[in-house]
Amino acid sequence: MSHRASLDWLNFLLADLRGGLGPYVNVFLLTEVGWDQAKIGALLTASGLIGITFHAPIGALIDATRAKRGLMIGGAWLLALLGTAIATYPTIAVVFVADVSMALLGAVFVPTTAAITLGLYGARDLAAQLGRNAAFDRFGNLFIAALAAVVGTHFGQRGVFYMLPLFAGLSMIAVLSIPAGALDHQRARGLDEVIPENSRPYPWRQLFAERPFTVLAIGTALFHFANAPMLALASQKLALEAKGFESAVTSAAIIVAQLATIPMAFLVMRANRIGGKPLLILAFAALPLRGILFAVVDDPYWMIAFQLLDGIGAGLFDVLLPLVLYGAVLGSGRYNMARGMLGTIQGIGGASSYAFAGSLVVWGGYSLAFAVLAGVGVIALLLILMAMPETVSSIRAESHVEEF
Repeated sequence: MSHRASLDWLNFLLADLRGGLGPYVNVFLLTEVGWDQAKIGALLTASGLIGITFHAPIGALIDATRAKRGLMIGGAWLLALLGTAIATYPTIAVVFVADVSMALLGAVFVPTTAAITLGLYGARDLAAQLGRNAAFDRFGNLFIAALAAVVGTHFGQRGVFYMLPLFAGLSMIAVLSIPAGALDHQRARGLDEVIPENSRPYPWRQLFAERPFTVLAIGTALFHFANAPMLALASQKLALEAKGFESAVTSAAIIVAQLATIPMAFLVMRANRIGGKPLLILAFAALPLRGILFAVVDDPYWMIAFQLLDGIGAGLFDVLLPLVLYGAVLGSGRYNMARGMLGTIQGIGGASSYAFAGSLVVWGGYSLAFAVLAGVGVIALLLILMAMPETVSSIRAESHVEEF
């Protein structure tokens, strides 16, 4: 199997593994276990804030380690174990420990996949391969969403979680099909071949002296504060209106978003020509529009349709972030650590908003929560418009030097 085919399967299967949890945990706790929105939000906030403090150290580990494949395999099996534990023993203690661990694993899968991609292909092919990775990730999300709808409807919501060990095993096979010797670990940490061989990583604190990284970090925090609870709240609202079909309506919302993300992935493949900032603006503009529409429309069919904006917003941002970040910290040797720092900032923004949004729902209803989140999204959009420089052009320039 070629390296590219191995990466394709890895992204597809990891999406299946991660997608077997995600919003299904929220819906399961609400409709099967009987927790209310505020309790779910508080637990997710607490566990998320604990877990995400380790994102930056995990990023530093990804930079330093030569056992990137082992990180992926161990994380896959741990995630499968956690999912089955939630389904079997949905107590506060079990869900809390599982949520903390899943927050830690969130710092492993996507960044390590990006590091492996960079180690295999380098800067010149990074945009094209990241877009390809994202396309197969989205195909995997579509597959698991459809499968979860069938399994959840016919065998109960717990059946969705019991599929995870199968996908962990298949993911392990995909990881091991990439030879360890094929990875350039210097290149995987952002010290590309265009950087002098005697260069060493600079101190991590210097990252915050770089304007592109600082603006991107603040924008990421605001974006995820506004975006993180939206799918969970929309899924709860849909589930309460569709008793007996909770997994199906949750899957429908996910499928619509993933369908919209696939063309966004192909758009990122052309980011070297388009530029990173125009694509960032598109992603940040879709977020507040989605929140406003969720706030003023109650029809379930329209709510599912509005998930197209999730693909254009969060979907595009997630695909684009590794590429924009690479240009922002080019030559630092701290690419994965910077990714971990953004993961911590992103996680703080996202996790802290769950309790906030859940409390808004209990106090004033879903419309109020969506309207407030949309307002935060507008602030994030204005920041990117006014302060974020172009970073993808620096990758183009360095690639041109290498080719010359």
